[in-house]
Amino acid sequence: MNILMIEDEQRVADIVTKYLEKEGYTVFTCYNGTEGLEVFLRENISVVLLDLMLPDISGEEICKRMRAISNVYILMLTAKGTLDNKIEGFKLGADEYLVKPVSPRELVARVNALKERKDRENNTEVYSFDKGNLKIYPAERKVSSYNKDIVLTPNEFEILSHLAQSAGRVYSREQLIDAVMGIDFDGFDRTIDVHIKNIRKKIELDTKNPRFIKTVTGIGYKMEGDII
Repeated sequence: MNILMIEDEQRVADIVTKYLEKEGYTVFTCYNGTEGLEVFLRENISVVLLDLMLPDISGEEICKRMRAISNVYILMLTAKGTLDNKIEGFKLGADEYLVKPVSPRELVARVNALKERKDRENNTEVYSFDKGNLKIYPAERKVSSYNKDIVLTPNEFEILSHLAQSAGRVYSREQLIDAVMGIDFDGFDRTIDVHIKNIRKKIELDTKNPRFIKTVTGIGYKMEGDII
């Protein structure tokens, strides 16, 4: 992840940069607004650490220019600490507003938390079988089969998703019950058979010759098909 730090206090900028680079981030450090904007337009920046009191262009003006063209994450870092200052910063489009002095460790922690959040938001994992004829979206809990949206019950979705994430692996009925319904489930293993039957009706073109969920005689079920 690329980070742009625009800070005219060179000592502060250099210390924070070292902390961030130690965490594995690529940091572009600029000591004035003009240079900062040039780097921002040239590089693929994910996070901007922005001082407001710069020698050439105000941080507020830089924030406005960035917001006009990007939804980049902007963290304002400044000595301006009044409530009005903070409110104005958020109105301009700041995502966070920290008042100096700020511990470099806190800045790194905030950036790390942001990265984890962005990673979760960007997790678009899809289980796709048979050249996309079956797609399973775990995060959205959606399924499409042959370009049609499929409505599954919660348990049906959990069973299908569990099979999909380990395609080719054979699961016994007991293992599926434990994984989906919990070890305290007070039922019988043939419950899985009923769910599988219902899932097949919804996702298969031919339930007598299923393409995706295969029965392994005497053991249980497995997911089959070319995964993309």
